[in-house]
Amino acid sequence: MELPFELFVAVRYLLARRKQAFISVISLISALGVAVGVMALLIVLALMTGLQGELRDRIVGSAAHVYVFKAGGFGNAAEEVKKVLGVPRVVGAAPVVLGQGLVKSAGATEFITIKGIDPALETGVTNVARSLTAGSLDALTPVEGSMAGIVLGKDLAQKLGVGMGDSVEVLTPEGTLTPFGVQPRARAFKVAGVFSLGLFEFDNSYGYVHMSVAEKLLDRSGPDFIEVKVDELFAAQQVAADMPSRLGQEYQADDWADMNKSLFSALWLEKMAMSITIGLIVMVAALNIIASLVLLVMEKTRDIAILKTMGSSAASIRRIFMLQGLVIGTVGTLAGAVGGCVLIYVLDHYKLISVPLDVYQISHVPFRLLPLDFVVVVVSAILVCFVATIYPSRQAAKLDPAQALRYQ
Repeated sequence: MELPFELFVAVRYLLARRKQAFISVISLISALGVAVGVMALLIVLALMTGLQGELRDRIVGSAAHVYVFKAGGFGNAAEEVKKVLGVPRVVGAAPVVLGQGLVKSAGATEFITIKGIDPALETGVTNVARSLTAGSLDALTPVEGSMAGIVLGKDLAQKLGVGMGDSVEVLTPEGTLTPFGVQPRARAFKVAGVFSLGLFEFDNSYGYVHMSVAEKLLDRSGPDFIEVKVDELFAAQQVAADMPSRLGQEYQADDWADMNKSLFSALWLEKMAMSITIGLIVMVAALNIIASLVLLVMEKTRDIAILKTMGSSAASIRRIFMLQGLVIGTVGTLAGAVGGCVLIYVLDHYKLISVPLDVYQISHVPFRLLPLDFVVVVVSAILVCFVATIYPSRQAAKLDPAQALRYQ
C-alpha cells in the first residue's frame, strides 16, 4: 500500500538520519512526553474512580440506601415498616435504634456505637449478615433466662480481646436515677458473632444487638429511624425526595449520597485537581512538538522551497508538518494508553498501593478505568498535539521559495 505524498514526506523527516538526527531525537522526546502524560493521567483517573466506587459500594453495602425519619418518633415499628415498603421501588425496610456507649471486657474499654436491629429484616437491607466471619444474627434474638447477644466489628473485638462466647459489659449514658444521682445503665452481653464489612468506621466501633434489647438499654420507645433498600442504587435520591409526599409531611428522608456528601465531594475535588495537574504534562509535551517542528522548518527551508517550485501547494506543505506532529502525538498517545492500561491492571491485581485505613476506610486502592475516561484522555491528547502543529505548519506554508533559494 502506497503512502500519501504528504504522509510519506512527514515520516521520512521523522526518521531522518545523519545531520537531521538531532531533530529525530527531539521528536522522540516529544513522543515520550506525550506517552508519560497520557499514562499518568489514565492511572490517576483509574485510581480516583476506583477509590470512589469501592467506598460507595462498601458504604452502601454496610448501610442503607435511604434513611426515613418521622417527627415525633415512630409508633408501631411493624406498621411503619409495612407503610414504607408500600413506596414504589422500595425492596427492603428495617427499623433501627442507634446510640452510643462504652463496652468493657476483662482487659479493655472502648467506645461503641450500638445498633439495635430486627435480624429478620436487616438482612434485606444491608450486607451485615453476609459479612459475618463468625456467629449469626439470629443469635441476637432474646431468649428468656439467657444473656443477650451482641455482634461486634472485627477490629473492635480485637481491641477488646474477645471472641465467640466471651462476655462484655455495655454502659450507656441513659442512666438510672438513684439516691446518689444518675448512674450509667449497664448490661452484660455474650459475643454472638463477629463481622467484617471492610469499612474502618463500622469494623472498629459498631456492635449489633436486638432492637428490643437496644430499646431498653438506650431508653427508647420505638425505632429512631427506618433504613430502606431500593431496587437501584442511583434511584435512592428520587425515592428519598418522594417519601414526604407518599407517607406524609411528618416523614423526612435522606439518601446515602446526602449522608456522605462531604466525603464524595472531597474525592471528586481530588480527582479533578490531580487530573488537571497531571494533564499539564501533556501540555509540556505539546510545547516540545512545537519546538521540534519549528526546528525542522528551519532545517528544511531549502527542501520546502524545492517542493513549492515543483508544484506543491501551500496546503500540501502545511499538511506535511501537521501530519508529522500528529504522528508524534498519536504514537506517544497510543504508547501511553497501552502502558497505562498495563500498569492499571498490575496495580489493581496485585494491590500495590496502600492507603491509611482510618482515612479512606479501605486498605488498598482499587483501580477502575472507565471507557469514557479512556476515550476522553486519548482524544484530548491527540487534539492537543494537533493544535500544537498549527503554528509551525502555517509558517512552513508561508515560506517564499525565491527568498529560501537566494543564498543556497
